[in-house]
Order: sequence, then C-alpha cells, then structure tokens
Amino acid sequence: MEAINISARALAEYVYSSGSIEFGIRPQTAMIEGTRAHQLIQKGYHEEDRKEVPLRFEISAEGLLFLVEGRCDGLLVRDGHLVIDEIKSTAGSLEWIEADSYPVHWAQAKCYAYAIALEHALEEIDIQLTYVQRGTNDTKIFISTFSIVELEEFLHFALKVYAPFAKMKLSHFEKKIESAKRLEFPHSAYRQGQRLLAGTVYRSIKEGNTLFANAPTGIGKTISTLFPSIKAIGEGVIDHIFYITARTTTRHAAEDALSLMAANGLHLTSVTITAKDKICFKEDEGCPGEGCPFTEGYYDRINEAILDIYEHETRINRTVLEHYARKHQLCPFEFSLDVAYHADAVICDYNYVYDPRVSLKRLFDEKKKRTALLVDEAHNLADRAREMYSATLDKQGYLAVKRDYKKSNPGLSKAAGKINQYFVDRKKELEGRHAFLLEGVPEDLLEAIKEFADKAEAELVKGQEVSEELLDAFFSAQNFIRTAGFFNEKYCAYFSHERNETSVKLFCLDPSELLRKAGKAFRSKIFFSATLVPGDYFKEMLGAEEEDAVISIPSPFSREQVDVFISPLSTRYKVRDASYSPIAEMVEMLVKERPGNYFCFFPSYLYLKEVSERFNSGEEIDVLIQQSQMTEEERDQFLSNFEAGRPRSLVVFAVMGGIFSEGVDLPGDKLNGVIITGVGLPQLSFERDILKHYYTSNGKNGYDYSYTFPGLVKVLQAGGRLIRSEEDTGTIVLIDDRFLQKKYLNFFPNEWKEFTILD
Repeated sequence: MEAINISARALAEYVYSSGSIEFGIRPQTAMIEGTRAHQLIQKGYHEEDRKEVPLRFEISAEGLLFLVEGRCDGLLVRDGHLVIDEIKSTAGSLEWIEADSYPVHWAQAKCYAYAIALEHALEEIDIQLTYVQRGTNDTKIFISTFSIVELEEFLHFALKVYAPFAKMKLSHFEKKIESAKRLEFPHSAYRQGQRLLAGTVYRSIKEGNTLFANAPTGIGKTISTLFPSIKAIGEGVIDHIFYITARTTTRHAAEDALSLMAANGLHLTSVTITAKDKICFKEDEGCPGEGCPFTEGYYDRINEAILDIYEHETRINRTVLEHYARKHQLCPFEFSLDVAYHADAVICDYNYVYDPRVSLKRLFDEKKKRTALLVDEAHNLADRAREMYSATLDKQGYLAVKRDYKKSNPGLSKAAGKINQYFVDRKKELEGRHAFLLEGVPEDLLEAIKEFADKAEAELVKGQEVSEELLDAFFSAQNFIRTAGFFNEKYCAYFSHERNETSVKLFCLDPSELLRKAGKAFRSKIFFSATLVPGDYFKEMLGAEEEDAVISIPSPFSREQVDVFISPLSTRYKVRDASYSPIAEMVEMLVKERPGNYFCFFPSYLYLKEVSERFNSGEEIDVLIQQSQMTEEERDQFLSNFEAGRPRSLVVFAVMGGIFSEGVDLPGDKLNGVIITGVGLPQLSFERDILKHYYTSNGKNGYDYSYTFPGLVKVLQAGGRLIRSEEDTGTIVLIDDRFLQKKYLNFFPNEWKEFTILD
C-alpha cells in the first residue's frame, strides 16, 4: 500500500477551508503576538498538563496509507479525562465567534484527538478550542466530546476528499523520480568548466553543504545548478528546489532550462511566482481586496483549481497561472502561492525566502530539510538584504493620519501626533546637517509606535474604508517594531531630513547573521554568480560558515576572443566635466572603426546624458538611451533593437548596475562591444560612510567593503554582457585611470588580462 505523509493542519485546511480571502489586517507582529497568546494560555496549564505535544498516526483510506502528524498546543488532564486544547489568536472581536464559526479549527484538533485516543485506547475524548484576542488577552472557550468512532468517521471523510489530490501527487512523484533518474545533460557536450560546476553542486546537495560558486558569465550557470539538483531529486536526496534571483531575466533563464529538460523527458512541476502588483487582474485600479470577484469564495474553488492545473501542466509560469486563475475565478497571486506549496521547483525573487515581511511562512522547516536553495546572481543579495532587514519611518504619513482622524478617532489621531511631535523635536538637533546618528533605537519613539500600531489595528479591523495614509503608516510601524527586535551591534539608527521629508531609519549594516538564520533549515544552499569576487568578502557578506566551500571556475574563453583597451582618463567627480567630450569622441571613433552594436555604461543618468548629448551619431549610427522606471515591455522592446547584421551600427547609452548591465544575454553579433565609464563606485552618501566606518572598526578595509568591491562587481557584470560563448568576439573599453591599479587588475577575468592602454 502506497504511503502519503501529510500534516494535520494541511489536511484540515484542504478539506475544510472555505469562503473568501480575508483582507483584514495581518500585521507583521501577528505571529509574535499569536505566540505570546499561546504562551499566556499555556502558562495557566496544570502541572500534569503537557504543551506542544508531537503526534503521529497511521490510517488506511481509499487504498492508501496516510501518515498524519502534527503538534497539539495542549494535552490537558481534567477530572481524570484527557482534553486536547487547540489555541487560536485573533485581532478581531471575540463576540461574533461561535462554536461552529471555524470548522477547520475543529478538524485540526480532531486529528490530534484521534492520535491521543488511539495511543491511550480511549472510547471518547474532549476537544477544547481556546480563542484569544491579541492585545486584551480575553478568551472564549468551546468544549465538545467526541467518540473514537466519530473521530474515525471524520478522518475517513476528510481523507476521501483529499484522496484524489493525494493519488495525483503520488502518480506525479513516481514519474518525477523515474524521469529525474533517466535524465541526461540536455546539451550535446559540457562547456569547459561546466561539468566541474555541476559535479560540485551535486556533491554539495548530497552532503548537505553550502557552496559559493564563482563561475564566468556565459558558462551556463543556470543549467549547471538546476541539472545536478534534479539528479539529486532522482536519487531521493531532496524533494524540492527553490531557485531564487533578483531579476526577471534570470527567472526566465531558469524557466527555459527546465523547459529544455522537460523536452528531454523530465516530468517535474515548476512554478514561477510573479509579484502581486504585476499579476493582479485589477492592477490598473489597484488590488480592491474585499469585494474582488477573484477573492470572494476563493477557498470554495481552490481545491478544484489546484487539481486542474496539476493534472494538465508542469511548466507553470505567469501565463499559465493567469489562464487557470481566470478559468476558476481566483486571485492569481494567492493562487500562485497555493500552487507553489505543492511544486517540485519554485522560481521566485529573493524576498520569498529571506524577507520576513513576505516570505513563504507556510514552507515548514521539515520541507526545507528536503529542499535545495539555489541563489542566482548572489552578488546582489547582500544589498537587497540590508533593505529587507532595515526599517524607515517618515514624518509625513503620521502627520496625515493625525489630521485625517482628528474627529473620527481622536485616540488614533493623538497616537499619530506623538510620533509626529518626535520628529518635530528631533529636527531641531540637525543644526545644518541633513542627518545624524542616534544612540540605538529611540525608546520613546518605539513606545509611541507601539501605541499607534494598537490604535491603528483596532481601526483597521472594523472593516470600514480607511485612508491609504493610515495603511502605509500602519505597515511601516509594524516593520519598525519588527526590525527593532533585530537591533544589535550590526545595526545603527539615524535621523535625517532630505527632500522635504524627515525620517528615522533602523539601518542594517551587516545582514550576514540574519541571512544565515533565514537559510539555515534548507538542506543545501548554492550561492552562484559570475562576480562573487573577492570570495572572502562575499562569504562574509552572505553569512557563510567557516567550513562552507568556495569554488572558482576558470573562464573557458580565450584572450583572443576580446580586445581590451584601457583609457587612463579620469572620471572622478571633481574633473568629470572635462571627460564628457573626450568620451563621446572615443565612442564615435570606435564605432566607426569597428561597426556593430555597442553598450556604453555610465555611473549615473546625469553622466550618461552629458556624454550622449555630445555624441555625434551622424547618418551611420542609431542611438538609444536608457530611461528610468522602464516597464518590462519597454525593456524587452529596448533589447529587441540588438539585431545581428543591422544595416546601421547601434550605440546604447545605459546605467552601470542597472537593468541592462546584468542578466542580459546578447550572443553572437547582437553585441559587438562594451564601453564602461568609471569604476562603478556607489555615490558618496551618509549610509555608505556609515558602512565604511563599521567595517573599518571591525578590522576590515572599510573603503573597499563599502565602495570598491560593490563598484568592481558592477564593472565585471557590465563587461560580462559581451562574451557569452566560445564563438563570441568583441571589444571592451574601460575608461578610468584607476583600472590600471593593482587592486582592479587582480580581479580582471583571464580574457581581460592582456590589454592596450589608449593615449
């Protein structure tokens, strides 16, 4: 008999969840407050009572053997009888909660009750549902008695409903394992270094290790990490893959790699998660929340939709998700999350794993232990993580709430006013500065924020229409409270006034510890990029353990494939004006001597603008200029201009470190040259200088950590757009005298080592 593992909660939710998606406020502290509510109830248990009791039982149904497991909140002893206690917390009023309000809660508790009744050979057992209101800690309790016969009948009914999905998953699992075992590398041959990378990734997953892999652009990193991960699935080492990245283009690369392997016989389900604001069917008017036809009755339709999509699809990208979401009248974003929990491979942004505000919290640690985490373009993660783990409060939002709710909710208005007054008082301390450091988290501000959050939540759970300013202020308050809980020596707090906005920021200086904790439960983590250099720097930034492995794959490309020129023209800010015309003339001369398609990368839009205005394209050259805030469609249209064999040369002016300097693949004659102006240093700023001081005080070269290394990555990424295969050739021009310094030359890829210095 085939065995199926399922948690009691998952079974209860599958069978008994119903109705609409609740768009009431789900504060970031809800989980913390819920835990506190549980602990408060559990503190009142008697000495003989037990809490957090792990339970597991087997039951046969529908020709399958189900292994059901879970953890009940409390196992109580009352008058000699055992009682299952299931605790649920809520921000709303307890008044409207009746005994039959949430069948899903009774279902979960019945699974636990059946396990205990079996273990103790009981004829009947009591179940107690304890509802706790967060904030007030008021409780409401319902108790019912169930016989072992009733509990068994309940389970057989639930498993009968769940069985079609279970059988579908079982059939899929067998096909997945067999096809993964048989799968061969989907190309006729490995590129140089590709077999080494794939083999190292497989061993890391098999041994449950973390790997940092620096592999050159164009080697085929996506297939070299996904293929060995799938072979590990075939060997039963793991069950799932999470492929996370920062850019849409690299998500497409993962989709293409899985499609290629599917064409070679792989039977594996993958889901790509698209951001809510992009996939929402009501995106033009904004998510309406309650009242949306795609969220009303969502849980009444979700099971049928999941069965439908899994029976007919394996490559579930945005287009496929939207089709089935419309077919079943479901919110496409929520549908993508529900589908993702059952997928073999999930392709998504970093934040679904690392950001505590939006991460997939239902991805339990037990599942993570059977999952490989593949982190693409990992050089981007440290800066992204700094923002994920930081929090900012802006004065204007709280001033708006103070004014908007002065009459309708004086208590809320007063709470917002306290926060506004904090900003007014501290602004006097600026004394001509635009920012200054605070001594840790301001306790008076934190108390005011907590008071505001309580008042705001009470207003929001009324279900009445609220202002956008209140929502924004509430969520920023919740993020501030959460981040204050992380605050330690790896953080700083500062007060600033800039562009008519006054703010307080809890700034995460070093996210390495938080990144390590967030990824700890995964069986294996593979961080890979073409620019994980210097290796020690990125190991430190990304929270590596001392024993974590590092591999650097030599470039398979020869020096003959690229002509590298260095122009020792200074692009430093103080003398930048003098460089505009010489650079424009240099680009013009190069393109006329070597016609083709060129990317010209600059440190900023202003620099780009000044040079492009001086560039004389004549009748022989087409010019394109990157604009800020381009949509995905505009980006795709922009890149479509890179065509091999164009009748006229193409020169594209773009920003280094922007959307076109990473993750763009233009093989062959689609791209003939790259011109890079400047060494990519981040702009001087208050935050960058804080980082410099932090790393200097910890015995590092603070300037390199905060400026040089991030800039070097931008340069190498931009230059990496040129050579994508063994057949590609082209020209690279590096414009800045600092490129001749040893610390830059040491990190040049092999094919850049021989260069010509321009007069």
